[in-house]
Amino acid sequence: MAKNAPVPDALTDAQAFVDSHRDEGTTELFGITELCREFGITLRALRFYEDKGLLAPRRVNGARVYTRRDRARLALILRAKAIGSPLSEIKTYLDLYGDHGEGRAQQLQYVITRTDNEITELEKKRAQIDATLAELRVINGSCRALLIERQRKPKAKA
Repeated sequence: MAKNAPVPDALTDAQAFVDSHRDEGTTELFGITELCREFGITLRALRFYEDKGLLAPRRVNGARVYTRRDRARLALILRAKAIGSPLSEIKTYLDLYGDHGEGRAQQLQYVITRTDNEITELEKKRAQIDATLAELRVINGSCRALLIERQRKPKAKA
């Protein structure tokens, strides 16, 4: 990207999202009901992520409270689930990050490896789909031609 080139909106939006979820300089906390409502998930789902070690909310007077960091982790969990990542991989990714972002190089390598594998798999599937579509088009064309041929022939009288 050129030095003075405008930054695409998606990149700006993504950076703003990441910045808004940092714990630095904020004491903003979220309740379990608030997060469930915001992300459209159930209390049971949120507790399930806690049981799996993906989230670790603080407790204040026995109530669960979530930080901006917890909220960002939940957003990442839900995005990763939406693209089909298993919870074990999501946990590995989140654990690589560490408590203070110390695992970023490991995280990047993990994401690179994971996306390289997914790209390869999807390209194989696309090739298989393209081959199947070609075969189906040949079958379809042959059947259409046979049907047209049979419809043109005069029917034999019995």
